[in-house]
Amino acid sequence: MVASLTPVTAWASPMTLKGSRVELRDYIRILRKSWVLIVLLTLVAVSAAAVYSIVKTPEYSASTRVFVSSQSADSTTELLQGSSFTQSRVKTYSSLVTTPIVLLPVIASLGLDVTAEELAQRVSASAQLDTTLIEINVTDEDPVVAADIANATSQSLTAVVSKIETTEGSTGSPVKLTRVEDATVSTIPVSPNIPLNIALGALVGLAIGVGLAVLREVLDTRIRNERDMEQLTDTPIMGGIVFDPKAAERPLIVQVDPRSPRAESFRTLRTNLQFLEIDGARSFVVTSSIQGEGKSTTATNLAIAMADAGMRVLLVDADLRRPKVAQYLDLEGAVGLTDVLIGQATLGDTVQRWGRASLYVLPAGQIPPNPSELLGSKAMQQLVVTVEKEFDAVIFDSPPLLPVTDAAILAKRAGGVILVVAAGYTRKNQVVGAFAALQNVDARVSGVVLTMLPVKGPDAYGYGHYGYTYETPDKKTTQRA
Repeated sequence: MVASLTPVTAWASPMTLKGSRVELRDYIRILRKSWVLIVLLTLVAVSAAAVYSIVKTPEYSASTRVFVSSQSADSTTELLQGSSFTQSRVKTYSSLVTTPIVLLPVIASLGLDVTAEELAQRVSASAQLDTTLIEINVTDEDPVVAADIANATSQSLTAVVSKIETTEGSTGSPVKLTRVEDATVSTIPVSPNIPLNIALGALVGLAIGVGLAVLREVLDTRIRNERDMEQLTDTPIMGGIVFDPKAAERPLIVQVDPRSPRAESFRTLRTNLQFLEIDGARSFVVTSSIQGEGKSTTATNLAIAMADAGMRVLLVDADLRRPKVAQYLDLEGAVGLTDVLIGQATLGDTVQRWGRASLYVLPAGQIPPNPSELLGSKAMQQLVVTVEKEFDAVIFDSPPLLPVTDAAILAKRAGGVILVVAAGYTRKNQVVGAFAALQNVDARVSGVVLTMLPVKGPDAYGYGHYGYTYETPDKKTTQRA
């Protein structure tokens, strides 16, 4: 899957790095990307809630109500005072329900094998607002026991209040408690509430899944797609190379399979690169932050694509530490750039023509002990000037920027830099470090090329999709690009 990118028409120099911002589409992408994790955790939470509801012993509830009243009054004033007195006492009486003074008689009368503290965990009381009613609620695994405890508790509370409200010398308590509703035996358990537990399990699992998905995305600092690069820098994305599991077996995809989507992506890169020639740039350093991002295959395939377009192209293997170009193109690489720079050979002796197009290759030659010094020498500066005059385009394959300084030194002398970034492999701080290394030498970054882009999923490469067909010797094949 390959997409056509908007042509790049300007340099990205000075380089501008930006802080990342999260938008709604980022969250949507995260959910699409981690939907399997979210669904799995939701199902696990629902299953756990269902198992808990099944194995948990059912509990039944029983409740009774007690009415609080004061002694009869002879006048309206006394009646109002008595009403206010009882309402103020209701909360106090409801708090007494779970105290040992009320519960110990209940335990004794029913012969329960529990302590007052244990029974208090199964008993609760509440006072309704602006009323003199106290509701006592009891939960137990046995519905009959729950009803008995509720009725016994209301009876015990009545006795305790009457006792503590009776002052010395008085004939009786000024407050009277009357049970107005007896507790009945329930046949429907109040716990577990299976539908509620499953709903809560689904919400908890969903919340955990979404939280882990977002956390994983936040902690993952790798460049995943074009948007990650756009949030990191204003440098334009010149092209994208989709992931090819057989890239190691066929690095020269433009030559081996010129009609494949991956080969088409290199031609798109070539087209975008041609727009940069408006500024007069004819030499480009292809580099990356770290090794393994596909810079050498990118430089080689780009050079082949440019030569196929009728341009006179020179591909220089300036990676004097781990040269790959000669190996990819199956050329003799014993003599090359190193020999030219130390004066033991000339360009005419070392440059080799490759293929039927106007592609010329200058291998790296012998690996020197001082690559950085050679690339920063006056001989290298003069070589860049010379080849820019003789060729329409010059592509330098150079080492990664972070391990060594070779690419930064060479970038200062070339017309522009093409930074290769591997999606799903390179981290954001590594890209920032690469840009900083180039900025330190005032190198001009032409653009970024994203490699190893996924072809499926929410991070799939492409601003749009189009299809085309082509004939193969054995059958017609439809490619999605």
